Amino acid sequence: MKTSVVGYPRIGENRELKFASEKFFKGQIDEAELDSVSKAIRVHNWLKQLTAGISFISSNDFSYYDNVLDTAVLFNIIPDRYKKLGLSDKETYFALARGYQGENGDVKALAMKKWFNTNYHYLVPEIDDDTRVELVGNKPFDEYLEAKTIGIETRVVITGPFTLLNLIRYTGSKTREDFKDSFIRVYSSFIEKLNTMGVKWVQFDEPYIVKDIDETDKKLFVEIYTKLLSNKNAVKVLLQTYFGDVRDVYKELITLDFDGVGLDFVEGRKTLELVVNEGFPKDKLLFAGLVNGKNIWRNDYVKTIGLIKTIKGSGVDQDNIVINTSCSLLHVPNSLDGEKKLSEDYKKHFAFAAEKLVELSELSTLTANPEYVNDSRYINNQNLLTNRKNILDEAVKKRVEEIKDEDYTRLPVFEEREKVQKAKLNLPAFPTTTIGSFPQTADVKRNRTLFRKGEISKKEYVDFNKKKIAECISLQEEIGLDVLVHGEYERNDMVEYFGEHLSGYVFTENAWVQSYGTRCVKPPIIWGDVSRKDPITVLWSKYAKSCTNKPVKGMLTGPVTILNWSFPREDISIKESTLQIALAIRDEVLDLEANGIDIIQIDEAALREKLPLRKSDWYSEYLDWAIPAFRLVHSGVKPETQIHTHMCYSEFTDIIPAIDAMDADVITFEASRSDLQILDSLKEHNFKTEVGPGVYDIHSPRIPSVEELVAALEKMREKIDDRKLWVNPDCGLKTRGETETKASLINLVAAAKKLNRVNNPQPV
Repeated sequence: MKTSVVGYPRIGENRELKFASEKFFKGQIDEAELDSVSKAIRVHNWLKQLTAGISFISSNDFSYYDNVLDTAVLFNIIPDRYKKLGLSDKETYFALARGYQGENGDVKALAMKKWFNTNYHYLVPEIDDDTRVELVGNKPFDEYLEAKTIGIETRVVITGPFTLLNLIRYTGSKTREDFKDSFIRVYSSFIEKLNTMGVKWVQFDEPYIVKDIDETDKKLFVEIYTKLLSNKNAVKVLLQTYFGDVRDVYKELITLDFDGVGLDFVEGRKTLELVVNEGFPKDKLLFAGLVNGKNIWRNDYVKTIGLIKTIKGSGVDQDNIVINTSCSLLHVPNSLDGEKKLSEDYKKHFAFAAEKLVELSELSTLTANPEYVNDSRYINNQNLLTNRKNILDEAVKKRVEEIKDEDYTRLPVFEEREKVQKAKLNLPAFPTTTIGSFPQTADVKRNRTLFRKGEISKKEYVDFNKKKIAECISLQEEIGLDVLVHGEYERNDMVEYFGEHLSGYVFTENAWVQSYGTRCVKPPIIWGDVSRKDPITVLWSKYAKSCTNKPVKGMLTGPVTILNWSFPREDISIKESTLQIALAIRDEVLDLEANGIDIIQIDEAALREKLPLRKSDWYSEYLDWAIPAFRLVHSGVKPETQIHTHMCYSEFTDIIPAIDAMDADVITFEASRSDLQILDSLKEHNFKTEVGPGVYDIHSPRIPSVEELVAALEKMREKIDDRKLWVNPDCGLKTRGETETKASLINLVAAAKKLNRVNNPQPV
């Protein structure tokens, strides 16, 4: 069987793209050097896939920042405010992604949202009524030719027109219906150019069709591709889906003139059923997503070969089946070769991107061999899957089983707690705070590295962090913030740090995954049952509290986010794993409270990530246990202990009632990049929780002015009661520089004071 990869990680095996991009932003290298690093990554990726024997290798899956942004720029979907800066093409591209503040002007970045149900973030293109959608760029064509020069025929990948039309933000009076003809024309021009270049295959990524698709959506999808495919000529077209099944449009999909259709058999609950019951055309290739592109466990060859047999049994010819990844491999690390310290007892159970290429190749070979059960590769695979050790903890299992219904409910009710907390904390109106972390400067990272390598003692490590905490508290007092944080100098990552203090986790050295742009994360791996070993944050929070008379927030990561930002187990449900983590974090919450921490923030930044893409499945498959898992964490605290949570860079407007049901006392949201669109939903649903919509974007280096922040706050006051409004940035400040952080926070406090804080509204 032939093999295929939807897309490959683009950050480089050692995050070369991240470091080169950041040097470019600082003016330390020029565009030519950035391009040189990028080309080396692309060539390496193509040759890696070629060596593994992959039949369909993608090009244009590389991006300097984001593929959706790439597609928008390719088609001239660039708001005028960025064009007016007069920057080079690449500088304009990065201004769209990061914002710009300099001698050419001052603009915010485009909005950023989570890519469907992943931790990857895409840039939301903006289109106004006067936008001329036209083919103006060359990136896909240049990268195709680049691969050709080293003898590799690639399949050109691009975000599909239906998905792009649905992800774009329309800033004028026109809608997607008004732009559909322009999109059909520009994608037709794209295909025409591919034809002139002799490109054999093009891949249109259309993940949007795994969501709920109504008749209007279906009509638009069919219209777009009926017209587009009528002009395809010699180039063959693959329609690639992922993250779910296409039950709403499957019949239409298989009747359209696609040469190949990519379906997800990993997350698509009904994909196999659709192929078996509805059939699959004999004149198309089925790109069967059988190798998980989002998790790092070895593929189960018994299960996968069984699926292939079922597909063949439904009438699909073996020659028409392509063994594919379920989605792009950008969601997993590059290669296990970078893991020098990880024990082979663990490592042999994992498959990163490079190892998944081997799995594709082995599956191709095994399915061609009638005697595959005697093949050593098959036997070794099954031995691995049946020989995992140290995964079960009977005490943890018993504790989960003993959770009672009342453990999910905090008493007294919110309205009563709110009065108690306002009386105790005595905060001014529009209280100011930050989300938690402060800049992770070079000395902070060096201190952690030296301690990890054993080059300094634990006392030296702790003393350094205490010094940084004292400085951070002093800075916040100087700025005038009302609720302070300790700065999180001990933390490498908001999930990995907690995982290191929990049993049941395995950690990597170099398993980096792109979260957005130059931001990479290293998700820990949940190996077995999870429990807390010892207190995790109490030392740091207690010390911070001793440095000030102002309230200090204890800073924790919530159970759903810890689960969603880890690579989860596949032998038990994510619900059970999450409840194990929730009990561990509950222990930490109660310890913080017992040590005098009156405000505790339990971040659930990733709450939405495992939310099913179909609304009909939201509660039955996720929210009915994810929201109670959060409540389990804080239900045991006293009424006067104020519980905060934080959520960022996702779409929350449609799950506002569920968020309110988390029963926190204060919730902070990312809001500035989305122009505070969440405010209407908060008002519409009579959101009871106190709320802090972020007033400025911390993922951009620009410093917001006092006037800009006051305008944002005044807009918030139109929808949120003054007595419930907090003032804070969008997210943590660890990636920002010290100078811009201080300047931004000074302006934030000044803006809050301008809202006439002396006229403190009466407490609720």
